[in-house]
Amino acid sequence: MATATNRVLRVALRGDSILTHPRFNKGTAFTASERKAFGLTGRLPYRVNSLEEQCERAYDQLCTRSEPIRKNTFMQSLKDQNWVLYYGLLSRHVKELIPIIYTPTQGDAIANYSHLFRRSEGLYLSFPEQDAMEEDFLEFTRGRDIQLFVVTDSEAILGIGDQGGVGIATAKSAIYTLLGGMDPSKTVPVVLDVGTDNKELLNDSLYVGWPSRRIRGKAYDRFVDRFIQLVRKHYPNSLIHFEDFGVSNAQRLLDLYRNKHTVFNDDVQGTGAVTLAAMMSAVGVTKSKLSDQRYVVYGAGTAGLGITKQLRDGIMSIDRLSREEANERFFLLDRHGLVKESLGPTKIREALREFVRPDAEWAGVPANEAGEVGLLDVVRKVKPTVLIGCSTHAGAFNEAVVREMARGVERPIIFPLSNPSRLVEVEPKDANDWTNGKALMATGSPFPPCKMPNGKDYIIAECNNALIYPGLGYGAMVTQARTLSDTMIIAGARRLASLSPALKDPDNALLPDFSDAREVNTEVAIAVAEQAIAEGSARVDWDREEVRDRIAEKQWIPEYPDFIYDPVNGHGK
Repeated sequence: MATATNRVLRVALRGDSILTHPRFNKGTAFTASERKAFGLTGRLPYRVNSLEEQCERAYDQLCTRSEPIRKNTFMQSLKDQNWVLYYGLLSRHVKELIPIIYTPTQGDAIANYSHLFRRSEGLYLSFPEQDAMEEDFLEFTRGRDIQLFVVTDSEAILGIGDQGGVGIATAKSAIYTLLGGMDPSKTVPVVLDVGTDNKELLNDSLYVGWPSRRIRGKAYDRFVDRFIQLVRKHYPNSLIHFEDFGVSNAQRLLDLYRNKHTVFNDDVQGTGAVTLAAMMSAVGVTKSKLSDQRYVVYGAGTAGLGITKQLRDGIMSIDRLSREEANERFFLLDRHGLVKESLGPTKIREALREFVRPDAEWAGVPANEAGEVGLLDVVRKVKPTVLIGCSTHAGAFNEAVVREMARGVERPIIFPLSNPSRLVEVEPKDANDWTNGKALMATGSPFPPCKMPNGKDYIIAECNNALIYPGLGYGAMVTQARTLSDTMIIAGARRLASLSPALKDPDNALLPDFSDAREVNTEVAIAVAEQAIAEGSARVDWDREEVRDRIAEKQWIPEYPDFIYDPVNGHGK
């Protein structure tokens, strides 16, 4: 596997063993001398191809498949055969192929995982086999320098729950490699199988997971902790990425372990960080501050609360407000309407407590029979400058809501972030029309540009976590940081915001184009690493001034190194 400073690799495999190993297989790109050394001359056709030629052939094969799910299975097959070719093809068509290997297409593959299953990928740790967890863990990782564990319990997978968790873990790992530069041989996707409450899966004779009701409570906590302690014991400098844990566990587990190991939750912190970056770009356009805004957040689940907390932390860090002062800027709504005192403890989960609005503030505001205040009345009362949607409630930001918000706001900031696009709170075109082209927008899914009143196209920024989480994780991993702190995340978000096209042209996108995601994440990683060194969290002996060069040296790149046959000390032995 190649880096900028390591282009020669000693390999112990030969013959069919090297051709069937995706880490070392080059296919027709093995040189004549390599073919002779590794016993491949008679196993390959005569001509030696370059990686560029292989990518051209693979892309032509991909294009014969019209349906996204068939493209997804082709890419998975390619990954199983040849890592360099897989990532080489992706890197040449980033914007086109990310939706194929990641959301939204990966969601279809995950939903049908048991019926599409062909071969295992990743580490499966199942509750009924927990007594053998360390043995299974070491069998899978022995002899490997693991730097990243992407772990899921599958409960909140793409909003469908308990479906093929390894599919999202492997997709996230692939994004770390493609956009962050993480060596794929040093990543491990992990599924913690604690059962499922999905009745369809429980009744499916082909379901490959543990067919039992989901384990919860102390037994669940002990099972998760057993895995975390194994990682801490055997790979103390690694990064643990929590993915798609349910709303009752995501923030709780992050809080429990973040000061004990380098951990990161993309649903909480990644979503919040990329939204913070887009928001910093927006306030840069309006020549205001984060703390000047009034935020209405519609949808107070894992993502909505994560975004709220990240924005709050940004206000505290950048504008120097107290926690209480920053909290006052936010008005959260969930399925019971505005989160306010009179909803009571049965309707307000503990994680929302610091954002509960006092009832006295809402005296005289219309409410339903249950005392719940809806979105339109909140907008009328608060007169927000920012409207964020994380509800999956399609059309919630209707014409009345958007026009009311835009009344008296020069550039309303509207972020309908729900995925997939069919569940978005407002179509960007409608928000653009209802605000007379004044809205500054970012969405959770890709949307076409909108026409401004002056005839120009307004590019809709895609608030995609993949613009930031690979860089956040890589910056923490490469410095062997003791923790991924809030200040490190904010440093990454600020660097992403600084790359906003809107800062040069206020009618341009709030975030960089996704085709530049590798370069963008490298900048994020540099900012995170510099902050880790500055605050004393890094375990490497680097100066801040050398971070850029160090990262450039260590990032994995999809290029074939030269192989030397070494049956004694080579890789793969």
